[in-house]
Amino acid sequence: MEQETKFIRILGRVATILAVLMYVSYIPQIMSNLQGNYGNPIQPLVAAVNCTFWCVYAYFKRNRDWPVFWANLPGIFFGIFAFITALH
Repeated sequence: MEQETKFIRILGRVATILAVLMYVSYIPQIMSNLQGNYGNPIQPLVAAVNCTFWCVYAYFKRNRDWPVFWANLPGIFFGIFAFITALH
């Protein structure tokens, strides 16, 4: 049981880091948008909405799920910023 708990804790941390990196990868799209090479705004908007739902779920459940919360929080901000900068 102890070994499984340790594995799940490590898995949660690795998944959180990977999710944050996934949303940080919006930075090149944001930079292109700001330079006038606009990308599609739909995907980042949907990602931001999805991340919002996951953060609300993780925060308000009885035993808060911090890895899910922290993994999705950057997606809200980067998704919204990518969406706004893609509008032209």
